[in-house]
Amino acid sequence: MERRKQISQILILVILGILAVYTCMNISLPSKSEQGNQADQTKLNRLLMEHAKRTFLTGFVYVENGNDGSLTDWITENAMEFIPLGTYIEGKFLAHTEVEDQETYQMILANQANDENMVDENGKLVEKDGQEPQVVQASAPQIDTSMEKMMNYEYLLGNFYTVDSSTMADPELLNAQVLLEKNMKIDQSKKGPKVLVYHTHSQEAFADSVPGDESTTIVGMGDLLTELLNDKYKIETLHHKGVYDMVDGKLDRSMAYDLAEPEIQKILDENPSIEVVIDLHRDGVGEQTHLVTDINGKQTAQIMFFNGMSRTKANGNISYLANPYIQDNLAFSLQMQLAAIAKYPGFTRHIYLKGYRYNMHFKPKSLLIEAGAQTNTVDEMRNAVTYLADVLDTVLTK
Repeated sequence: MERRKQISQILILVILGILAVYTCMNISLPSKSEQGNQADQTKLNRLLMEHAKRTFLTGFVYVENGNDGSLTDWITENAMEFIPLGTYIEGKFLAHTEVEDQETYQMILANQANDENMVDENGKLVEKDGQEPQVVQASAPQIDTSMEKMMNYEYLLGNFYTVDSSTMADPELLNAQVLLEKNMKIDQSKKGPKVLVYHTHSQEAFADSVPGDESTTIVGMGDLLTELLNDKYKIETLHHKGVYDMVDGKLDRSMAYDLAEPEIQKILDENPSIEVVIDLHRDGVGEQTHLVTDINGKQTAQIMFFNGMSRTKANGNISYLANPYIQDNLAFSLQMQLAAIAKYPGFTRHIYLKGYRYNMHFKPKSLLIEAGAQTNTVDEMRNAVTYLADVLDTVLTK
């Protein structure tokens, strides 16, 4: 509909230009005193329409039914139905933009698949926008989490978020009071699993991972998280180990999110009690970056909550990657962030906002977690997962 309106507006300019020339050559316009009269203006509109119909637009049929609206309004609403030229232009315009949309769609899928572990033209890992190299923290900075401070949009953005340069964020979506008032508790009165853990990128490993030893990879971290939630916190959890980033025996993430989507949806359909969906990753950073902090005397990999916004500066809202739960997702990550700050200062990096969807549309309580990076050790990662499980329990049950 928006495209049709744009095309109609273009046609209006063309038609009115032709009519203006024709009017100057052939029509005696009303006097200046008459121009201020609404009835004369209506007569002029009808006169112009009549001349246009007879002289220029033989297919132009104007049904008079008491409509005294302006010529411009009428053309905007009806021209595409009555002007053969308009239909032709629309067809050409849509054919062209459908190709452009397809290219944009493919580009978005490729970016979505790869930008968590971004590489330069030489295949070397690079930093995400706004993420400075981080080192071991002797003490975590104090952050004021009072509602008074957090209701200041600039304060909230500066202290809790990193917004990718391609991404749209605004105070309406990032309203701290709205996000913190959303109920993220799970209903434990019903039987069945409550949490699903899976990995879009199952091949991610760490600085000292042992080739062939799954327990030292991100999948092994998923096993540990599942065990802690089930056994220690009594939150029934499933761990799905499907592989979506290997194609014909080779690492290929280009379709990982698309490949994972139907399988995850099937699991959710078979287990309607699941309320929480966690896609557990490890980040990709520059080789000089060590995402680690000290918690209770233990070297612990830092984690980062990652939100897909389904909207970019270039495309606006991405309708074919729609997510009805964006604000719920944002509420979940912010509540997790605040719980982590309160219990384990320095454990979390800023929440990262990126323009695509990342399959966060499955449930309101969906999390994409970047736990550590390729430069962290397996022990640092296990410590991180231990504290992550505790934070999850705090937000979901306490």
